[in-house]
Amino acid sequence: MDKICVLRLGHRIFRDSRLSTHVLLVARAFGAEKAYYTGDKDKNLENSICKINIEWGGDFVLEYIKNEKKFILNWQSNGGDVIHLTMYGLPVKDTIENIKTSKKPKLLIVGGAKVPGDIFSKADWNISITNQPHSEVSALSIFLHEYFSGKELDLEFSNPKVKIIPQKNTKKLVTKK
Repeated sequence: MDKICVLRLGHRIFRDSRLSTHVLLVARAFGAEKAYYTGDKDKNLENSICKINIEWGGDFVLEYIKNEKKFILNWQSNGGDVIHLTMYGLPVKDTIENIKTSKKPKLLIVGGAKVPGDIFSKADWNISITNQPHSEVSALSIFLHEYFSGKELDLEFSNPKVKIIPQKNTKKLVTKK
């Protein structure tokens, strides 16, 4: 799969811990290889993602970034594309094929409390899933699903301790010690 990373802006420990966790779980499960976050540095968030990797496999990485503007500019100067997921952008259905044609590493930006206005001008693409208010979790999952054309649904993660065996009517887990 192509290199996709996610940047979660403006994490606030006492307000966003569950939402940021869900953004990161979607990023991991849907094929991103790494995520970054800004705002409050949160060891609990970092430990939570680390525990998911230990239990469910894979080598997804989470890293704290102090200065998102500098980070975005460095990403672009190193040859990467920046895609900002926002309800104010161009429709994903009209832009996804153009985004796929670029073989550059992708940084997907998902907002927090209030996205600074200059993020819009720094992004190579401002993409909307819909032009109605919605969650960054849903925007990220739909974008990744469209980008990977559904292939992310078949991902296998390396060295899992826990694995779900799909069943029609029951729960079945295989665990390794």
